[in-house]
Amino acid sequence: MHFCDECGSIMHTEGDRWVCRSCENEEPRDSQAEAAMATRDGQRDDGAPAVADATQDATETMQEPCPADDCDGNRASYEMLPKPGGSYEVRLFTCTACGHKWRES
Repeated sequence: MHFCDECGSIMHTEGDRWVCRSCENEEPRDSQAEAAMATRDGQRDDGAPAVADATQDATETMQEPCPADDCDGNRASYEMLPKPGGSYEVRLFTCTACGHKWRES
């Protein structure tokens, strides 16, 4: 994969040139540099990411009614976790009475 030096977009090959479809910048291809690029075959699969447990290291509790139908609990521990992509965080709750887990909506 090669990125455009002008705008940062992914460049595509056209013959012996790299061409940016966003800004139309062109660069010559370098066979030695292309041979050093990682291919999908050379990548490893580390498996699925670990699922966060809202009770792990959760020391804070707050008054939050449990949404479980069979629980009257009104306190929950919580943890703030980044959303995939890092755009914002989500708060994960765990009821201190029954252990039911939910996220802030």
